[in-house]
Amino acid sequence: MNTGSEGDSVDLRIGVVGYGNRGSVAREAHRPGAGSVVVALCDLSDRSRDEFREAFPDATVTDSLDELLALDLDAVMVLTPDDQHAAVVIPALEAGVAAFCEKPLAISIDDCDRILEAAHRTGSRLYVGHNMRHMPVITLMRELIREGRIGEVKAVWCRHFVGNGGDYYFKDWHADRSKSVGLLLQKGAHDLDVIHWLAGGYSSRVQAIGSLSVYGAIDDRRDRAGERMQDWFSLDNWPPTALEGLNPVMDVEDISQVNMVLDNGVLASYQQCHFTPDYWRNYTVIGTEGRIENFGDDAGSQVGLWNRRHGSAAPADETFVVSEGIGGHSGADSLMISEFLEFVRSGAETQTSPVAARNAVATGVVATFSLRGDGSALPVPALDAGLVEYFAAGQPT
Repeated sequence: MNTGSEGDSVDLRIGVVGYGNRGSVAREAHRPGAGSVVVALCDLSDRSRDEFREAFPDATVTDSLDELLALDLDAVMVLTPDDQHAAVVIPALEAGVAAFCEKPLAISIDDCDRILEAAHRTGSRLYVGHNMRHMPVITLMRELIREGRIGEVKAVWCRHFVGNGGDYYFKDWHADRSKSVGLLLQKGAHDLDVIHWLAGGYSSRVQAIGSLSVYGAIDDRRDRAGERMQDWFSLDNWPPTALEGLNPVMDVEDISQVNMVLDNGVLASYQQCHFTPDYWRNYTVIGTEGRIENFGDDAGSQVGLWNRRHGSAAPADETFVVSEGIGGHSGADSLMISEFLEFVRSGAETQTSPVAARNAVATGVVATFSLRGDGSALPVPALDAGLVEYFAAGQPT
């Protein structure tokens, strides 16, 4: 491994597997002379390989994972569709290469546990790209909690208004449960992880309901093989009932609600709707001495703090403005990639956690079982204690 620090002339050599909608993350990791350089791609798509060559003309391009892993890489960024994560991450770890995996870590609890076990067994470093842990609105709320401004957390509520959800999730593989399980997992993994992070615990029991309420009634379907979301996305695709060209297979829910009991006694809920006119997340965190709530989740939005006695509908006692952040994907991607690169280089502490990523998947998977069953509360299986200990220690080598 290249051992210079970021800013030295020796750069980490980064390979990429999958160069589609999240290709921006690979471009963020390309920092020649400043810590890292993207040197190779593995992708089966002609379009993706051509676009990669245009962005990285000096890099190696292949359709063979074995060929990519033989290139003396320091790390691999796995940006494939979710159902392929385990099939790429595990061989990378077994080849002694550090791995960055986009969220969710995998689409089954078993695959998540296999990935964590491979990282433990090989000593190769594993990083999961839960970039919301770097979003300014989330870091602001967590800091207020850590400062004790609302006392001990007792409840976390999240409402996720997924505006343009038809374009984002119902025109490609996301709508097919064989590839995504469902949107409580694929879309919700970020928010479930944030709920756990703000609450300081993991879900031990979950109960969910949901349905395919709007998009299932649309008969206009289209095979979009070779297309990407930016090829069809438009703000003019409104209202949701007027959408055209939805995925031929559509068996995931477009509205769902989950209730969670965390292992530290915190109660939490998460609601997700894919046919709203607005696109943002609203978090409310209630403690023994107050509550916080965000109004908007981008730069310039506000977080309100209530920690005094009030009557009904009182304005916040204090308000805090959400900062700009750095780079794309809500001001978090650049910070996330910097953290990943430093972790690969030195094993530095990270805000993200493979155990937390696994537990977000486990919560989403079990909630989906509940939703598609009779809505009963179901237990979330715990991770092996030895793996919990290993990752809590920072993946020592």
